[in-house]
Amino acid sequence: MATPHNGSNITSNYTSKFVQPPWRIALWSVAYSAVLAVAVFGNVIVIWIILAHKRMRTVTNYFLLNLAFSDASMAAFNTLINFIYAAHGEWYFGEAYCKFHNFFPVTSVFASIYSMSAIAVDRYMAIIHPLKPRLSAKATTGVIVCIWSLAVVLAFPLCYFSTIQTLPGPRNRTLCYVAWPHKASDAFMYHIIVTVLVYALPLVVMGITYTIVGLTLWGGEIPGDSCDNYHGQLQAKRKVVKMMIIVVVTFALCWLPYHIYFIVTGLNKQLNRWKYIQQIYLSVMWLAMSSTMYNPIIYCCLNSRFRAGFKRAFRWCPFIKVSSYDELELRSTRLHPTRQSSMYTLSRMDTTMVVVYDPSENDGPGGGSSRKHSLSSKKRSYTTTRHAGVARCSSASVNTQNGEAANPQPEQFS
Repeated sequence: MATPHNGSNITSNYTSKFVQPPWRIALWSVAYSAVLAVAVFGNVIVIWIILAHKRMRTVTNYFLLNLAFSDASMAAFNTLINFIYAAHGEWYFGEAYCKFHNFFPVTSVFASIYSMSAIAVDRYMAIIHPLKPRLSAKATTGVIVCIWSLAVVLAFPLCYFSTIQTLPGPRNRTLCYVAWPHKASDAFMYHIIVTVLVYALPLVVMGITYTIVGLTLWGGEIPGDSCDNYHGQLQAKRKVVKMMIIVVVTFALCWLPYHIYFIVTGLNKQLNRWKYIQQIYLSVMWLAMSSTMYNPIIYCCLNSRFRAGFKRAFRWCPFIKVSSYDELELRSTRLHPTRQSSMYTLSRMDTTMVVVYDPSENDGPGGGSSRKHSLSSKKRSYTTTRHAGVARCSSASVNTQNGEAANPQPEQFS
């Protein structure tokens, strides 16, 4: 997706006036290499965090896993190749990779943005219709397979019409481009279709869903119970939605100049001969490719469990310390209250401290002050937290995880 869709850009742009000085090539090389390193390494760690920790294997996180895989793949297979071809104006990688190079970015971006759309719909259903059944693991897998299947169908014309051509001359320069049957109109129309299906339409869907969710979470007095645990759930849901909105806005801003570039140059082909058009193309392509590296940074900064996972991944660094709290963030143990007649909950967003005692145990032999003396030994502290909001709830209270009630098929964000 980050390559021109026809040969006109390539054949007209790389005349002598587009040859760049070595220092500029070096700067662009560093910029593109940084995107490659951060995107691949960061997204691979996200994949490891989700797959290696049971607590992270939720429906929403599986969509994040799909998003991380598509971003890492595009960064690995296309970022540097795009830069080398754009900077040198010559294709060194053969016809088979030319077809893959034009085909895979559209497939990957489609999978990325529709994974974000699936998360938006999942958040909408969880918050607006909490009593309706959620996606099962099998249904989630089916949605991901459908996303990739539609992506392949949309990108197939790029693979089918891609070809290479060696131009006659002293350099025998080889080009990789999409040889559309009607060069003048097909390339432009295809890019319009891609812009609508892979940019505008999913952003509209996510804009509507997150607007409704935002109005529900932030739009007025909190209905229902005033239990502190309820307020904790609300704050957790707000943090999740806020993080996903940042992910979506980042994607939209990174890809907007790219789509504008191809629409404008498609309408006015003379711009392809402008002296500085190559630098503009390298800039918008770098910004689009950089969208693959921001999500791991956002997760690490805004989600405590992903942050704990990144600390575990980098624990070999001398300045990274993994606390006992970080270990608890990724622990999969879940609490199940049994015979308690009263329960005091100390809650912070993600983890819970439960101190339980059974008054019936005070009725045994011994009575009086001896029972008071032994009361501390009958209390059991299951999980520690960093927060101090205390709520007294009935024995029917249910432990929560990341702002939603635990159930046989937990659908929490992370």
